[in-house]
Amino acid sequence: MIAKLLADPAINFWVTNRIPRRLATRLMGWLSRVEHPTLCRLSLALWQRFSGDLHLHEAKRSTFNSIHDCFVRELRDGARPIARDPQTLVSPCDGIVGACGRIDGHELIQAKGHRYTLDDLLIDPRLVLRHWHGSYVTLRLTSTMYHRFHAPDAGAIEEVIYVAGDVWNVNPPALERVSGLFCANERAILPLRLGSGGSVTLVPVAAVLVASIHLNFLDVLLNLRYRGPNRLFCSTAFERGEELGYFHHGSTIIVLTSADVVLCDHVREGTIVRMGEPLLRRMTSTG
Repeated sequence: MIAKLLADPAINFWVTNRIPRRLATRLMGWLSRVEHPTLCRLSLALWQRFSGDLHLHEAKRSTFNSIHDCFVRELRDGARPIARDPQTLVSPCDGIVGACGRIDGHELIQAKGHRYTLDDLLIDPRLVLRHWHGSYVTLRLTSTMYHRFHAPDAGAIEEVIYVAGDVWNVNPPALERVSGLFCANERAILPLRLGSGGSVTLVPVAAVLVASIHLNFLDVLLNLRYRGPNRLFCSTAFERGEELGYFHHGSTIIVLTSADVVLCDHVREGTIVRMGEPLLRRMTSTG
């Protein structure tokens, strides 16, 4: 009955957004970490009942101490092969492709009828210029998916920009109703400099119940209680497919590229992709 009601876009939007979003998110963060075997088993059973697609056979562990442990589960070795074609960039995460394509100057599509700009998303003019007329892919992680994200190619990160914000839901009903949603929500901006040349920026976007982003190379947790600094400088190198961090639940990652990178042919709205699969490809020079 509840699942049927939430399938209605208008009801789903009201139930998941017209609540005290920040309070609900903090409460969910606390509850998910409660370590109690019976509570964990019951919660997983309810989760499976309502989602229907919580597949744990790929997980490195078969038992969990809390719901949080399940949310951030690691996968067994070999569960996500990394494509090796040097002309491609691999998907940083499992996800459902939302809007994607060429960036129109500095404008991107959020959902039908809604656009937003690189300026509002990235808040850094240098990064805006880096991705002018580039390509973009919005990857939505559902609650049952693998929630860790990885490097699309080998390279380095020199800084992270953290933007405090709201925690609107990021599902289709919300994207169709809230203009500039990605630019309003809490997010981390990760400019990646690739060893093969060029650049990619990953933007993990928080959402209601999931506003907590862990980055493996920083000693701070980016969440609703974090108050700065806005720029966190670092110096970390990574290999293609190496884990960069994870959501403490699931949300959205926006992938931005420079103008010399395009989408792989199979990538279109509604496509389900897995971490490590080809997502984008470099355009070859015709000389």
